Amino acid sequence: MSKPKHPRSLAETEAQAVTRNIRVSPYKLNLVAGLIRGKKAQDAIAILTFSKRRISDTVKKTLESAIANGENNHQLDVDRLVISRVEVGRAVVMKRFHARGRGKASRVEKWFSHISITVAEAQAEAVSAEQEAA
Repeated sequence: MSKPKHPRSLAETEAQAVTRNIRVSPYKLNLVAGLIRGKKAQDAIAILTFSKRRISDTVKKTLESAIANGENNHQLDVDRLVISRVEVGRAVVMKRFHARGRGKASRVEKWFSHISITVAEAQAEAVSAEQEAA
């Protein structure tokens, strides 16, 4: 007796990648995630490549993993992939202390984050309309 198989929560035209416990605050990670929400996959990779934020390399790796999952596991067309969802969440918080004057101490919180990127295959007519507009 084993547990029943968990049904797939994503649609057939979607693929996902998750990175957990990234050493950056959720606020800063969400600033980078906001740059790529709703963009085409190739445009998002170009944006992350030239971003000056330190965490953009980790987000880029997660995005490339989501694209590879879509291509290899779900046979999605890489040229039609669009970033449908980017979710940023809080993880653990390390608590440290910082020595202050007169023998006192103050608390320093070091935040960690999770990121989940979902890519979906866009419809053919929507992609062709975007290319004609550009």
